[in-house]
Amino acid sequence: MASEKFQITVNSQSFELEANALKKSGSLNGEDYTLDLLGNAEKGFSLIRNNKSYEVQVLEADYEQKEFLIEIDGQSYHVNAADRFDLLLKDLGMEHLNAATVNDLKAPMPGLVLEVKVAPGDSIKKGQALMVLEAMKMENVLKAEADCLIKSIDCTIGAAVEKGQVLISFQA
Repeated sequence: MASEKFQITVNSQSFELEANALKKSGSLNGEDYTLDLLGNAEKGFSLIRNNKSYEVQVLEADYEQKEFLIEIDGQSYHVNAADRFDLLLKDLGMEHLNAATVNDLKAPMPGLVLEVKVAPGDSIKKGQALMVLEAMKMENVLKAEADCLIKSIDCTIGAAVEKGQVLISFQA
């Protein structure tokens, strides 16, 4: 399993986190660590970081927004986790847009259109796969940010696209 990258915001302070769950290791702002969890999230758990144990309780959780209120050793923290997809949306300037204002899906990077999974007139749901774009020898599945209706497909299978190019238009 490869490492996953996240941007973690704790009480308005941001951190770059790279984690490898299989190896129970990673880095936080470039500093290496080892990590283990004991227990379960319902009853709380112990977080062991570099051989030091912390008692963790999840007080509130909004899994859709990836926002949490946690308590570590009696101290409360507001935590927001952004994964690579969230960061990609931020790079495209789409992180704060809602379904009523998102008009287009734009190419996040130069690549080749491998597959289009929707057609004009389709009603789609948030998180639904829209298309597959190959970039740097990797297949990237582009998904819907919100429930909406497909207005037009502005690319063809096999076409090379540039970063920022409109791929799919949504109906308001």
